[in-house]
Formats: sequence, structure tokens, C-alpha cells
Amino acid sequence: MSNIVAIVGRPNVGKSTLYNRLTESRKAIVDDFSGVTRDRHYGIAEWINRPFTVIDTGGYVAHSEDVFEAAIREQVVIAIEEATVILFLVDVTTGITDLDDEIAALLRRSKKPVHVVVNKVDNNARQIDATVFYSLGLGEIYNISSMTGSGTGELLDAVVKDFDDEPLEENTLPKFAIVGRPNVGKSSIINSLIGKERNIVTPIAGTTRDSIHIHYNQYGHDFMLVDTAGLRKKTKVKENIEFYSVMRTIKALEEADVVILMIDAVEGIESQDINIFHLAEKNKKGIVIVVNKWDAVEKDLHTLKAYEQRIRDTMRFLDYAPIIFVSALSGQRIERLPQLISRADAARNLRIPTGELNRFYNEFLEQPRATISGRRRLKVLYLTQASTRPPTFVLFTSGVKAKLHFSYERYLINRLRETFDFFATPIRILQRNRSK
Repeated sequence: MSNIVAIVGRPNVGKSTLYNRLTESRKAIVDDFSGVTRDRHYGIAEWINRPFTVIDTGGYVAHSEDVFEAAIREQVVIAIEEATVILFLVDVTTGITDLDDEIAALLRRSKKPVHVVVNKVDNNARQIDATVFYSLGLGEIYNISSMTGSGTGELLDAVVKDFDDEPLEENTLPKFAIVGRPNVGKSSIINSLIGKERNIVTPIAGTTRDSIHIHYNQYGHDFMLVDTAGLRKKTKVKENIEFYSVMRTIKALEEADVVILMIDAVEGIESQDINIFHLAEKNKKGIVIVVNKWDAVEKDLHTLKAYEQRIRDTMRFLDYAPIIFVSALSGQRIERLPQLISRADAARNLRIPTGELNRFYNEFLEQPRATISGRRRLKVLYLTQASTRPPTFVLFTSGVKAKLHFSYERYLINRLRETFDFFATPIRILQRNRSK
């Protein structure tokens, strides 16, 4: 698990402004994702080559039925459990309020590193006013202006000193996250995979109650399974604990090598499934689609093919993802899943030797149609693989400065996938144009 910095505090002290300051121009992965609220609450920051996750705990639960003070209290409790370091943000212009005292009392009882961050300190007079926050009993205070960025460097220097640098055991193994709507059968799939031999399961300390890491080592496969909480629609995310379940699920997806996307065969595909799939595709993960509860569907000889075609028609952007129909209850086809996800992980890490790429170029890229981009002409010079995870190729072109036509890019990806067996993994194509 990566280091997490949680920003906590009462409303209107500038938490979101500080969040935006720390994450700079990088977008949180939950942006435009309907399973969470409209604000960006989960993002990546970096300081002196130390990347970390930032969570903004303020104002994130839409249509909460809890009273406001209870909601804030629950936010802080969850943040304490989730975070490596906590930034307790207060407002110098209002001094210490009752809500500040309530939050401080919770933080004093925690064993997590806490930094009191006094916001809106933008002149000498306010620096003097800020000293009152020493009375909270949480140690050193850090005066900042989240609007201008003043003081944030000194704060981050202190924050990174509290990071946990000890590598976790499971980081050396591939991670396969199982995601989907609630009650789709994610935990049942894991129980079916584990079977009766409980000794092959190793719970990893430090994970949350909603995202469980399980070491699977059986039949020649060795990897980490991550069982996540179900992702709900935004209108159904009513309580703070559910919001953090969503956060942990998204974080598990972001860190996974391969994502197992689960669909309920009885309920079919819903809009939330598509949102989850878009999120996995956006993060360029290896993807395997699992349709669970297949035993509960009335079917004939054509049902499976028709159902698969409906999935393909609905999610054309995931045409590379294999689909497997299973029943966690009966164990139907479950034994095939470890092989599929391991194969997807291997394809995600596949690097093609230069000689084989040259032969691929000679066979597929020297054709006349390979030089067409819209109505303007490009000449394809050569192709090289830049990286893996996901496989990324750079296509060097010359001639007019024009972007590759999407149809040619699709043609190239399809040929790469067929030739080199890039199973269940996205392929990225980058274009570099060389002038004469």
C-alpha cells in the first residue's frame, strides 16, 4: 500500500484548495466517475521524488442523512484508519472552534503522525495569531497559504519524513483486483478459488476491512487477489463509510496489474458496470470480464453467444478483454480463471525483441495504405517498443505533420495483438513525426 496523506478538518478551512495545491495539475482518477461525488477527492502528489496519495475528506457525501457534526466525526475516524500521515487543517481567521477541538481530541488518541496546518497565514500579524493552535496539543504547527502555496514546501518536508518506506511482501507479486457492483459475487469467486485448502490463503496485515489482500499460491499460479467493496452509484453513496469503500476500491484498481470486472448474469449490464469498465480502461489495466451466476440464467444453445455479443456491443472499447461465464456457487469454469488472469499479466509485461518488430514492420507497415492519414500522406519509418505495463509502441513517421488516422491506429493495434498475443491487455501507440 502506498503512503496516504489525508486532509481533515471542519468545513470551509480550505481543504480542497490545499488538495489542489498538492496534486497540482494531475487529475484524480475519480474525475468524471459517477460512483463518487463531483469533487476531486483522490489524487496523486509528489515531493522530492516521493509519490503519495492525497485524500480530501471535506464535503464529499451528497444527500447525507446524518447530522453535519456526526458526518465530520465519521470522516475523521475513517481518515485516521486509512492514512499514513494526517494533515489537520485549521483556519487562522477564525481561531479554534468547537469542531476543531472535537477533531483534535480524536487525533490525539490516534497513533498516526498528525501535522497541524494553519491556513490563510499570509502576513506577519496572522503568524502571531496562528500560535494559538499550539494549545491543541498536537505538536508543531505549519503556517501556510493554500491559495498561494506559501509554506507548503516546509510542510511537505515534514510529511515525507513520516512515510513508511518498508516494502510490503505482496508488492513483489502480481495484483489482481476483483471489482464490480455490490452483491455481484466477488467474495464468492475468491472463496470458490480458495476451496477447502485454507493454508494457501495469507491475509496481509495493514489492509482495510473493505479491501482484503489474499495470497493465492496453487496449481502453479502465485499472485495477490484483492477483494474490494462493491462500487455503488453516486446517488447510493450516502454514508461516509461507503465513500471510503469506493476510495479503497478505486485505489485497488489503480494499483492492480489485472482487473477482474464482474457482471451479474441475472441483472445484466448496468450503467455502473460501464463506469467501472471505463475506469479500468482509462488506467490501462489488463482486463478479464467475468459473468457470474451463469447457472441461474435460463438458456439454450445460443444464449451464451448472444449474451457475449450484447456485452461486446455495449462496451466496444473493451474488445480486447476476454469474457468468461462462471458460477461461484457451483464452481462452473472457476478453474479457468487463474490461467486467464496470469496470461493477461504476462501479456501486459511482454516486450517484443527488435528483430521480431522489424519483421512485423516489413510484413504490415510497408504497405501503401499504411502511409495514409486522412487525406494527407505520411510515411511510416519504423516501429519500436518504448515500455510495458501496458505495452507501448512508438511509430516514427515522416512527411506532413498529421496525426495518424484512428482507423490505421486500430489496424496497427489489431495486427500487433494477433501477431504477438497481447492477450487481455490494452496497447498504446505513440506517434513521432520526423521532418525532412
